[in-house]
Amino acid sequence: MRTNNFPLIETDRLILREVSKDDADDLLIYLSDKEVMKYMGLEPFNSVEDALDEIAWYKSIFEKGTGMRWGISLKGQDKVIGSCGFLNRATQHYRAEIGYELSKEHWGKGIASEAIEAVISYGFKELNLHRIEALIEPLNLPSQKVLERKGFIREGLLRGYEFTCGKFDDVYMYSLLNQDFKRKEEKGNHSTSV
Repeated sequence: MRTNNFPLIETDRLILREVSKDDADDLLIYLSDKEVMKYMGLEPFNSVEDALDEIAWYKSIFEKGTGMRWGISLKGQDKVIGSCGFLNRATQHYRAEIGYELSKEHWGKGIASEAIEAVISYGFKELNLHRIEALIEPLNLPSQKVLERKGFIREGLLRGYEFTCGKFDDVYMYSLLNQDFKRKEEKGNHSTSV
């Protein structure tokens, strides 16, 4: 069952919507893939219960107001092929962190880029964010390139910032400010394809 006040976002090719328990099998398909999970700081999922826990986390951050995570599906198909959204939202500072992942079979088609563009726009226009951050592992070059095309600036390396999968990971801090987004939008320079 979907929450009535969870926003639906539509782009040229995508529907971004609330994820429900009915989507657990879809999530398990891509979240059990080692390549998809490589830079997420999580072990690949092993069971539907793992996917249900992830869906419960999506619901909890939305209810607490600390984030929101949209399931990505292609128009005309209800299958969830990835997710994109905000976490660690600090309303008093008008900032949030963006996160995303996509099923490997859909890599290289501009889908992640299109979803990220829509979520960024929602964050600045509807959530009144001033700053959107992203933490990206140094070896995750495709993710860095997508964000840089969206206007994100790499601010620096956070050494030993996250403890995930039994080790400390360095991450790059990226950010996009509302005024940068508006400037880029005014120029009409924001392509939605990769």
